[in-house]
Amino acid sequence: MKSALIFLFPLLSTGFVASAQTTTGAVQPAPAVVTQAVVAAPAAKAQPAANGIEMVQFKTSAVCDMCKARLEKSLAYEKGVKAANLDVPSKVLTVSYNPAKTTPATLRAAIQKTGYDADALTADARAYERLPECCKKTAAAH
Repeated sequence: MKSALIFLFPLLSTGFVASAQTTTGAVQPAPAVVTQAVVAAPAAKAQPAANGIEMVQFKTSAVCDMCKARLEKSLAYEKGVKAANLDVPSKVLTVSYNPAKTTPATLRAAIQKTGYDADALTADARAYERLPECCKKTAAAH
């Protein structure tokens, strides 16, 4: 039983297991995962969240679901990023990250290198030219 608890401990601490059985046979609920609603802002705002993870929002020039997929995939490869989610209608990218491994400035630069504007900073010109026509700023939202 002790080895089972050692195996389950990492899962319990991350919230992946709904409950675990203790050595006495009682069932304990796993720790609740804290979620936080963040309001869109014109500039990046870092907000602390649970477990040392912070959330930051960037206003982007993304216009479609292809942009969403491209940005979210690109940021998934950035060191310290836990999650990225683009709200296409508002063009706001919300990123959860570990502040010990990256900064909002680094994340903003990664967005620019993907070919999109990040807040008031414009996209990298070469990356922007490589975007499909439907993903450029002049394209209508679709």
